[in-house]
Amino acid sequence: MNVRTPDPYPGWLSEEDLYEARQRLPMLYVEAIPVRLDPLGYVNEVGLLLTADGDGRMLRTFVSGRVMYRETIRAALIRHIEKDLGNMVLPQLPASPVPFTVAEYFPAPSETGLTDDRQHAVSMCYIVPVRGESTPRQDALELTWLTPAEALSADIQGEFAGGRENILRQALAHVGINI
Repeated sequence: MNVRTPDPYPGWLSEEDLYEARQRLPMLYVEAIPVRLDPLGYVNEVGLLLTADGDGRMLRTFVSGRVMYRETIRAALIRHIEKDLGNMVLPQLPASPVPFTVAEYFPAPSETGLTDDRQHAVSMCYIVPVRGESTPRQDALELTWLTPAEALSADIQGEFAGGRENILRQALAHVGINI
């Protein structure tokens, strides 16, 4: 039995309303690149999700999702990290989360090089250290932990869609890794 008062603005749109909104408004997203750190705080592993698209192609991606109405960025990050990686992953968000970049996705090729066929999306991108065990959930087939060099290899870079490989390169450059 639920005794909570229903929220008149639950933050979720119906599929029809979401489709209509995507046609008229930029949507706000968060993207998180999970990393594991060595004892000195340097990135030694990058977690990339493996998913399949509608055509059955295997693609690499990050933890990502929409920010709901009346939801803080911190709450959205935690919600999507736990949704995609499990609740035992133990993300370590800083006291004041600041994105390493803000990415702009467009439904058609543009000057940003980032595309999302569904919509115009603005995504705040974060590097999030994690300490626990991950169990990929939702649409993810697996989470692969790679060294930064492996993540930046031509083979792995070619497995991203929509220009996300550029975001990964920016993330690693932000922490001082340029391979």
